[in-house]
Amino acid sequence: MQHNQGSGALAATARLLGMISTTALWTAGAGLVVMTGMVAYQVYCRYVLNDSPSWTEPGAVMLMSWFIFLGAAVGVRENNHLGFDILLYILPRGGKRVLRMISDLVILTFGLGMIYYGLQLVQLTWNAILPSLGISGAFDYMPVVGGGILVSLFTIERIVLRLAGAPVDEGLELASPEAEVELDAASDITGTKG
Repeated sequence: MQHNQGSGALAATARLLGMISTTALWTAGAGLVVMTGMVAYQVYCRYVLNDSPSWTEPGAVMLMSWFIFLGAAVGVRENNHLGFDILLYILPRGGKRVLRMISDLVILTFGLGMIYYGLQLVQLTWNAILPSLGISGAFDYMPVVGGGILVSLFTIERIVLRLAGAPVDEGLELASPEAEVELDAASDITGTKG
């Protein structure tokens, strides 16, 4: 009975984090569209009206920070983040699991660092006002904190699911077409191609 409750709690948590991930992805996409509009408006005002507004460039950069960090967090959840996977394709299953766990721990450490150092930057810049936007300078660093929170949550989710025996690494066993090319090239060099 308790195993079913634990499985139900894990499934409910995974669904909630899935909704948060989807919301983050859509928010990042909307931010990209709004930023593109702001840049287009900036260009129009500068070259057509010869009167460039001061808020568009810093506003666009701030939006870009948000969609970069939100998108990176979603990439972590979807297992599309940067990694050195070639070694994983030639290791036995147990070795792959250990390396993926190490990778997740490194990503979790990075996410926690984003939160810790991002909060320090937010505190340092809280009283500074961005003249072109009229808001606190802390808003420049809030995306680091928000992205760090999501990266940490999504990584903890994957670690917990892996430890619970969920197939979080399935589908990663097959090498991508790019990895297949690299593996073939390596086997040609070493002469191990059969």
